[in-house]
Amino acid sequence: MLWYKSWLDTRWRFLIPLAILVLNIWGLIFEYPHVATLLRTVHLEPDALSESGVLGRAIVESVAAERTYRGYIWFQWFRQNLSQMGTLFAVLLGSGSLLSGSSGAGTMFTLSLPASRNQWLGARVAVGLGESLVLALIPSLGISLVSPLIGQQYGIADAVVHATCFFAVGSVFFSLAFLLSTVFTDTWRPLLIACGVAVVLSLCESRFDLNGLFRVMSASTYFAAGSIPWIGLLISTVMSAAMLYGASLNVARRDF
Repeated sequence: MLWYKSWLDTRWRFLIPLAILVLNIWGLIFEYPHVATLLRTVHLEPDALSESGVLGRAIVESVAAERTYRGYIWFQWFRQNLSQMGTLFAVLLGSGSLLSGSSGAGTMFTLSLPASRNQWLGARVAVGLGESLVLALIPSLGISLVSPLIGQQYGIADAVVHATCFFAVGSVFFSLAFLLSTVFTDTWRPLLIACGVAVVLSLCESRFDLNGLFRVMSASTYFAAGSIPWIGLLISTVMSAAMLYGASLNVARRDF
């Protein structure tokens, strides 16, 4: 019952983002032949562009990466679109799932069930993280299935590694939104605060060239050197667990 109710509470926040991500990656895949043709005509001088600062370095990195299909997928999907949209969707899944409308009949009905608050919390977390994992895996695995339609190949192992890295770091933002949802009784404040934190972290990493969460999320070391960012994944897991534990303490103290 708890699992089913958790699914009902989040199904549209899961199904709509899933459709958006699938359509987005399909669009990127079928756009590649045109991008490849365009990039063959582009000649950049890295030394000249690097003098223009962050923008120049970003242009050089983008063009250099996208000259191969694997680089194009990594840059456009795993580093850009999935990192940005996927983070937003992870936050959305974690926001407003506990105390919004806590005075209403839905929450009181849930609390009247023969289950502890930890079981209730566990069902919410498990369903939300499961949905986040599906959001990462299904569109990414679709790359391997759809790429042959344009005469390209993309390894399933690469898709799984990148999707797993996204899921591990995306869980941090899911957990942050989930924790905030045990503090605030509306959906918007957890959503906006968690998104604000993600934006600030992303800007700081880009501006100061930091090896932070979003580089772990895109698995840049795996793309560049085949090295999985184990330390970053471990730190992300610990951060998520700590915030979920904090959420459980908040729920245990809550007087419904």
